[in-house]
Amino acid sequence: MKEREIRGLIEQVRSGEISRRSFVRGMMSVGLTAPMAGMMLAHSGVAHAQPTSGYKPTQAGGGGTLKVLQWQSATMLNPHLAVGLADQHSSSAFYEPLASWDEEGNLVPILAAEVPTLENGGLSEDGLTVTWKVKQGVTWHDGAPFTVDDCLFTAEFLADPEVSASTIKSYQGLTFERLDDFSFRLTFPKPTPFWADPFVGIAGAILPKHLFSEYKGVAAREAPMNMNPIGTGPYIVREFVPGDLVLADANPNYHEPNRPYFDALEIKGGGDAVSAARAVLQTGDYDFTWNLSIGDDILTSLSEGGAGEPVIVASALIEFISLNHTDPRTEVDGEYSSVATEHPAFKDKAVRQALSYLVDRKSIGDFIYGQAGVETGNFLVGPPRYVSENTGWEFNIQKAIDTLEAAGWSVGAGGVREKDGVKLSFLYQTSTNPQRQKTQAVVKQACAEAGIELELKAIAGSIYFSSDPGNPDTFTRFMADMEEYASPMQQPDPGNLMYNYHSSQVPTKANNYLLRNVPRYRNPEYDALWEQSAVELDPVKRAEQLIALNDMLVGDVAVVPVVARQFVAGKNLALVAPTTAWAGFLSLVKDWYIDA
Repeated sequence: MKEREIRGLIEQVRSGEISRRSFVRGMMSVGLTAPMAGMMLAHSGVAHAQPTSGYKPTQAGGGGTLKVLQWQSATMLNPHLAVGLADQHSSSAFYEPLASWDEEGNLVPILAAEVPTLENGGLSEDGLTVTWKVKQGVTWHDGAPFTVDDCLFTAEFLADPEVSASTIKSYQGLTFERLDDFSFRLTFPKPTPFWADPFVGIAGAILPKHLFSEYKGVAAREAPMNMNPIGTGPYIVREFVPGDLVLADANPNYHEPNRPYFDALEIKGGGDAVSAARAVLQTGDYDFTWNLSIGDDILTSLSEGGAGEPVIVASALIEFISLNHTDPRTEVDGEYSSVATEHPAFKDKAVRQALSYLVDRKSIGDFIYGQAGVETGNFLVGPPRYVSENTGWEFNIQKAIDTLEAAGWSVGAGGVREKDGVKLSFLYQTSTNPQRQKTQAVVKQACAEAGIELELKAIAGSIYFSSDPGNPDTFTRFMADMEEYASPMQQPDPGNLMYNYHSSQVPTKANNYLLRNVPRYRNPEYDALWEQSAVELDPVKRAEQLIALNDMLVGDVAVVPVVARQFVAGKNLALVAPTTAWAGFLSLVKDWYIDA
């Protein structure tokens, strides 16, 4: 759909000729997400429609303990210093943003008094400024008042490179003007097509100035609030055992009426996806669990227990294999996988390409992930508007052999190919997860037929996704040749996801391994194209640029996409649990209740 047509439809919404809902559905039919369609209307001055809440409880409390099983355990409770989803998800029950995304993709206010629009003066037509108004009467868990100063401090704190925040990109280069105690103006350095990034969703969690001001820069990791959060959220931490358990009580002074419904929150970690599914779907020992990465047959069997039901949450989640572009076996200044090194085998694109031919995506999608996974050759798998039609994938063992032979990799001792003293013998690691171990086995078998030897390693999720920079087994340390995990898009715009592969985002010892260019991919052409996309206001041109970034990443075989995944959760049959793929799964826990 051309820009002129879109603008015509927007005018029809403004005049009342078509409904807002019809416009959003029309945009979704051509590939936009509901959030993006809503933001287009907001930026064009069409009044924002506040979603209707279906929340039924008429008073806070009385619901007992909400028992959540998160088998990938939390290791810290500061979303800005976290690199794993488990930490970010758990944190969202305690630290809150100004706004977030609901389950239908609507932008909804949390600590903000309203969502900025052109109509209410919150947005500028040139894409340069956003004015936020924050709620009055909100207090931190320790009773201190929440004001706009906490927002401005959070932005300054996170923009400091010495903090090594995983969300630094959302706050760099911004300027702020404090208007009064409860409003401020944010100015972007350039026209910004997706303005709902700073202060929104997981990246938007506000930190208390009066507590974190003593822990700026390199001291950020020493802040006790990383483990004992003092936020504004619906629950207050009572006890936190990293890698195991979070116990919290209802916030008696929560800023939304009649919330939270539950008197206490328990987040239990450990185990695996199958045991988590059983505990919710079959035995009913827990009320909710997230990320049930298990086969359809097991999910169906466990659902027959009658205690709970599976829930499919649409997302843009890609399961993929990263190929290390640096050397994980050579130490430089106390650091392995240093950008000062080059991988002895993967520096040859022929080896990377051969590995891509040896991943049987179809079998993995059909027999391992089932309804929750679809084979793909793309890294950027949603929203549909951004999915490339220029790429493909092929499972072809003979083609892999031919590619390696042509590049001079000959079969040596033990049937393993080698060249110039370098053997195609790799360590392939991932988290402990039945689906991932099955995928490892499928890839290993195909590689063996082509003369590539794989050593498989499975690491407990609480360790693999840990935010501890001293842990050698985290996925961001990447002390292996290949590794598998899933990369989510936590907002309905791919800009930040693709920024993860900008050269500036390589995780290093200096930044506590918090950044997300895990394969250490460095390409000046990629960097330049991403920087163009970051300021392109024309949605058609920007989509083309983001698709080109996907094509570049896949074409260089920096990563090997496997399947596009949907999130599968499990919940108590009576639990009403609004859940969104665009933020932490507990980001809407304030609205959860039992509907008897």
